[in-house]
Amino acid sequence: MPLFKTITVDQHTKVFIWKVEESFEWLAEGVDLTKHCQKRVSGMKSEIHRRGFMSIRHLMAEAGYTDSDLYYDELGKPHLKDEKYISITHSFNFTAIIIGDDHVGIDIEKQRDKILKIANKFTPLDEYHTLANEDALVRKLTIVWGAKEAVYKLMAEPGLGFLQHINVTDFDFEDTKTTAKVTFNGKQSWYDIDFLEFENFTCVYARPLKKERSK
Repeated sequence: MPLFKTITVDQHTKVFIWKVEESFEWLAEGVDLTKHCQKRVSGMKSEIHRRGFMSIRHLMAEAGYTDSDLYYDELGKPHLKDEKYISITHSFNFTAIIIGDDHVGIDIEKQRDKILKIANKFTPLDEYHTLANEDALVRKLTIVWGAKEAVYKLMAEPGLGFLQHINVTDFDFEDTKTTAKVTFNGKQSWYDIDFLEFENFTCVYARPLKKERSK
């Protein structure tokens, strides 16, 4: 089933994940793209990117939207015309969207050893010395990276740095959730982070901290 998973986060927020197994032609059939998106997909050289792009339109259909309901701002951040919030992600053969009444961010990453080489650029490595083995370290770093990416997408603030400004609270794998604190431009803000792992991929999504959402 191409629709891999649907997650009802709360009464106002849903996540949709697609496993891309179909051809571009199958995914494109019956999908009307705006001129902007037609130009974008035509300019993609990677077949998996083209297929991923089209699969996201199927996820939007699952949520009750068409491509014409979507537009992008000057920073490239997607928005919905009905003023709900959307975030989009794509990694290899998985794509996902999150839609909610409040700000949202989502990221999918393939769990790969290469994250060990760049880890010190986005998180203090000395925080992870207690992990039992390299596989656990790769898993944890992928969650941390995904959390920071999701928060970054949610905020869309130029100059926001993963290492300098976003801190992810430590967590156990079994928790499937944590929080993140952003200290930026003299202000602090907190975010709820949820994560799940499947088929050597990690999906992480972020929302404003529940207490802040209820204000």
